[in-house]
Amino acid sequence: MQSVPQQAALVAEPLDGLFRRNYGQLVATLTRIFGPQYLDLIEDVVQETLLKALGQWSYHGLPINPTGWLFRVARNAALDALRRERTLASKVDLLAGQLAETFPGSETALDTDERDDRLRDDQLCLIFGCCHPALPREAQIALTLKTLAGFGVPEIARAFLVPAPTIAQRLVRAKRTIRERDLSFALPAADELPARLDAVLAVLYLLFNEGYTAHSGPGLTRHDLCAEAIRLCSILADAPVGDTPRVHALLGLILLQASRLPARTDAGGDLLTLAAQDRARWDGRLIVAGLRTLRRAASGDRLTSYHLQAEIAACHALAPTHADTDWRRILTAYDSLARVDPSPVVLLNRAVALAEVVGVAEALAEVERLLTEPALDRYPLAHAARDAYARARDLTVNPAERRFLERQRDGVSE
Repeated sequence: MQSVPQQAALVAEPLDGLFRRNYGQLVATLTRIFGPQYLDLIEDVVQETLLKALGQWSYHGLPINPTGWLFRVARNAALDALRRERTLASKVDLLAGQLAETFPGSETALDTDERDDRLRDDQLCLIFGCCHPALPREAQIALTLKTLAGFGVPEIARAFLVPAPTIAQRLVRAKRTIRERDLSFALPAADELPARLDAVLAVLYLLFNEGYTAHSGPGLTRHDLCAEAIRLCSILADAPVGDTPRVHALLGLILLQASRLPARTDAGGDLLTLAAQDRARWDGRLIVAGLRTLRRAASGDRLTSYHLQAEIAACHALAPTHADTDWRRILTAYDSLARVDPSPVVLLNRAVALAEVVGVAEALAEVERLLTEPALDRYPLAHAARDAYARARDLTVNPAERRFLERQRDGVSE
């Protein structure tokens, strides 16, 4: 018979995904009701709610409606916290009334799919709200990743290739600006949405990337984050503001990338290179969906980084084998991408394609030059492109990525 701690561990395992899915919904809805000036309080309330759920559900099992339970507990905790704020005492009754509409008290109301769909839509509204023009672009994206997806500072720092203290300061300054200027995260007017679209797309792109190669955790990938990015991008693509070529290009890109998720690791969870992957395990339905979506991205006269990355992903998806890959077309796409987005990571990936087309010597010289960039010194796979795998191993946190780099290092030293 299993002990209580053993039973708790078994229950806690699937709870991580449940909590991740609901974190953004909880924060988004409470922020819409109370306002972004209370974002710190809201995040504390949500974290306390999830901890309470973990403690109770680990020992007593999941309630019939876990999402409804979380929202009711968060609602009550938020109201209690606000009652302790004397300056808000006069507003509590009004807020309680608004919450009663948002969180109906009956189990039946909370069980309906309609209620769940509306809560999820709040997340997309919050992304547009967080991407407020009063905040610097980098702060918009960092704040949204923390608020929507519950990313920690290290995860956001990895996405930006900057030190963690830099991200922490961006978040502090952003929240101070929100409080001092009493900014609203309400969904802006329709004519204001297009100006925020690029920042919103950057958030969805980074959300997917964190799922594709997780910063930390037992596995290389976080399928829940990839699925959430695809879901939100799909909703956006179906909305009037999102029915644009660059939105469809991003959606096509992440669908094509997601098609490879089943084949990215071996049976032990270790990372497999593109050449080593079993292409029979690639998800053909996602490939078809991605290619179909890219047809909708072909209109217009603006060539974005998402278009070019999607073209590269399509080249890989359409190659029956690694040897059949059209590397010259990929290199040409990277040349164009480097003009649109000359970031160190893009140039590093271009060097990989360069090695396939002209040989390793020229590509290695390019990698050596790129490794003088401070940003790439914090990017583990940049060191993997050279023989500095020991340095890369020390930088990465993800166990699967670490084992991959160790194998590469050992292979070079032989």
